[in-house]
Amino acid sequence: MVDKKSMVNKKNKKEIVNTLAEKHELTQVQVYDVLHSFFEEVVLSLETFGVIELRNFGVFKVKKRKPRKARNPRNNVEVEIGERYVLTFKPGREMTERVQKSQIEAPKQIRRE
Repeated sequence: MVDKKSMVNKKNKKEIVNTLAEKHELTQVQVYDVLHSFFEEVVLSLETFGVIELRNFGVFKVKKRKPRKARNPRNNVEVEIGERYVLTFKPGREMTERVQKSQIEAPKQIRRE
């Protein structure tokens, strides 16, 4: 179950589009098109190259997971999980530092617990 308190402070794509449109004096449609193209290019790059590095932001990487055995906790039956690919993200140093700093300075009532 999702804790509703932790969901209060979030920003979705629509809000990001609105913020950028105001900041750069563009229409929301123009910003949405650029943002959508950016996301599409990130996905295509990951499909093609497996890694995309955005300086000061972070690195997205596709990693191969080996097949393994796991146990179903409901009936304690062992199941085989096949080989699969997962997407990982490692934030850049600048992003990590800025987020850490913002959490230290943020009032306690808006922090996610």
